[in-house]
Amino acid sequence: MMHSLLRHLGSILWKRRPIQLTFFVTRKCNARCPFCFYLAAATPPPAGAELALDEIERLARPLGTLLWLAFSGGEIFLRQDLIEISRIFYRHNRPAILLLPTNGMLPELIRDRTEQIVRECPKSTVVVKLSLDGVGGAHDALRRTPGGFEKLMHTYRLLTPLLARYPNFELGINTVFMADNQDRMDEIADFVAGLPPAPAHTVSLVRGALADASHKQVDLDKYERIGARLARALRTDAAPLYRFAGASLKAAQDVLQRRLILRTARAHKRLIPCYAGRLNLVLSETGEIYPCETRRESFGNVREHGYDLRQLLRTQAALRIRRSIRRRECACTHECYFITNILFNPRLYPALAREYLAALSARRRARAAATGEHPAPRPQPEQALGAAIGGAHVAEAAQRE
Repeated sequence: MMHSLLRHLGSILWKRRPIQLTFFVTRKCNARCPFCFYLAAATPPPAGAELALDEIERLARPLGTLLWLAFSGGEIFLRQDLIEISRIFYRHNRPAILLLPTNGMLPELIRDRTEQIVRECPKSTVVVKLSLDGVGGAHDALRRTPGGFEKLMHTYRLLTPLLARYPNFELGINTVFMADNQDRMDEIADFVAGLPPAPAHTVSLVRGALADASHKQVDLDKYERIGARLARALRTDAAPLYRFAGASLKAAQDVLQRRLILRTARAHKRLIPCYAGRLNLVLSETGEIYPCETRRESFGNVREHGYDLRQLLRTQAALRIRRSIRRRECACTHECYFITNILFNPRLYPALAREYLAALSARRRARAAATGEHPAPRPQPEQALGAAIGGAHVAEAAQRE
């Protein structure tokens, strides 16, 4: 049995403890993407500053169960003890979702370590998200990685057999939408849709404080168009769904999320409550705790607070930053946080249920037209909401999505 998502129902009413942790395991990277907010945000830490395994164990032990654990970086597979880190969090925190994003430039190593993590975390859904921002040389030019596209495709081919062997494994592709590739989105989407087997494809709006802000000079009408294309594909069986229970609801959440992100980007202000710093936390490779990836004000360092994240949440810095977030003094478009902000906000459940019913009906009509069968009865809204709460929690993570 997989770790149940229902363990976190109480967080819908009480946002008292973090259930989503993003851990930047390393700043090391074998790419030099100019649109990377993390590498541009600070100078590299001194040698030996990364949290060691015994430190990670000390902070994981009292943290409690997690809905979602996302590793980030840097290139996470450059962390030699990634398997051991995964094992620690699995043992102590039982994440329902374990997300492994990668640039795919270490094919055999990624395949081998992913398979071991999938085997050692059988009750978690392990999601590998490959980063693809162009086709062929366009991808290499954007990421400044000669040969990177071929390595990425080799990694994809090595990972796909794991789908048949492990029911808890998911594989997907994510594209960063930015000024440099916004006119090639259809080309990228066509390429991803043609991969065997076709993976789930997500598109993330470029974000953060970049060394070169020109990458963020995007045409939001073009972002809207690629979002509409992805939504149509989900509604007509042209795109694969996640393989876990509640996959149709997760597809509906993706559509609603992109709509809210578009509105936020156009308004330049936050339109719905954000639970960063309460349900969501970010841990840096050196032990700093942040409410999210885009606010660079630290709650404090775990090394100075006995590795107790609960203690850090009570610091004056944490209380001040969370008050600022409640007052809507920031307005990011980060997909990971929109997922939590949708799924744990009951006021958005009617919109989520409407999108679910529309998408489910469209897929059934498309299926019926293809087979000549009559579509199944339309589910009731209360069934949709139940699935939304209990089965749609994978976030930005992908895989078959």
